[in-house]
Amino acid sequence: MSTRKHTLPLTTWSSNSLWKAGPKPIMVLCISLLIFGIGEGLLVLSSLGSTPWTVLAQGIAFKLDKNVGIVSFFISVAVMLTWIPFHQKPGLGTILNIALIAIGLGLTTYLLPAPNNLTLRILLTISGILFIGISSGFYLTCHMGSGPRDGLMVGLYQATGWKIGLIRSLIEGTVCFIGWLLGGVVGLGTLCFALGVGWVLQNTLNFLAKNYTSRTTH
Repeated sequence: MSTRKHTLPLTTWSSNSLWKAGPKPIMVLCISLLIFGIGEGLLVLSSLGSTPWTVLAQGIAFKLDKNVGIVSFFISVAVMLTWIPFHQKPGLGTILNIALIAIGLGLTTYLLPAPNNLTLRILLTISGILFIGISSGFYLTCHMGSGPRDGLMVGLYQATGWKIGLIRSLIEGTVCFIGWLLGGVVGLGTLCFALGVGWVLQNTLNFLAKNYTSRTTH
């Protein structure tokens, strides 16, 4: 019997391999990761607070007097080490996660102007959270590997069977709090993201499981 209590839904676009897939899984994977990046770009343009993991990187960088980009890289490496006890494995989705999210983020912040109106900034924050939560559900159900932070979330989900929305919120909330204690900058957008994105993801996965499941989950 498998020691894993739960897995993500297997959909009509799920791949049987971490590195090889047909056109449909690749298309869903690439589009959803680009949308994920657009969501991150919208959060940046809102100027209402960084994501929790960025807050953590800011806090560590402040304490160590290091570049936040370098710190963020080493955080990603450290988080991937937590995959080991959960038997998570990288795949094509892990590599594309790094590249396509960066492209979506870069294009969004380059092409769209940052609004000064508070209402528009709040709308960008809400849109960014929705984009990231929904696109995460699609790219994760491709079953071609997670990004470093999502891999930790999936590993905990498989090991505990807790609701993935709860796990994501606990991770984001903890990371945000530690980053804030270390001196990272927290804003309204940060708190909304930490509390909301996990439940957007949870509802997306529930919707996909009910409407697009192609094989029995295990």
